Amino acid sequence: MSDDLFLVDTNILVYAFDSDETKKRDACKRLIEMSWNGIEEYAISIQNLSEFYVIVTKKIQNPISSIIARQIIQDIIDFSNWQVLDFNSGTLISAMKLNSKYNIHYWDALICATMLENGINCIYTENVKDFDKIPGLTVVNPI
Repeated sequence: MSDDLFLVDTNILVYAFDSDETKKRDACKRLIEMSWNGIEEYAISIQNLSEFYVIVTKKIQNPISSIIARQIIQDIIDFSNWQVLDFNSGTLISAMKLNSKYNIHYWDALICATMLENGINCIYTENVKDFDKIPGLTVVNPI
């Protein structure tokens, strides 16, 4: 691993808990466990945590309970190896500019804007195509 701080995108966190996606789950679970084991520090945005909650409780084939999803999110928020990033109204404007300039999905643009405002230039994601359009970002698909 590098010394760069990576943001973990929603899809990577979801796969770590999705029992139907065995191959993806195993790869993502190993990545996430590196944080829990104190080997790596990761970043994640409030947006990612919100998306994670909705997806794992409603949209995957075998959803997890809202109680368990809330506990996972609380554990991430409380654990020192996770840097939780928030955004503000300026971030929204930056995201809109990225959305227009690079023709990427707005929600991905918001993650990019949040990352850039916090000096984070690396992301683990399965969604390489949009993030790869942003100059200066290192995009890694760990699957």
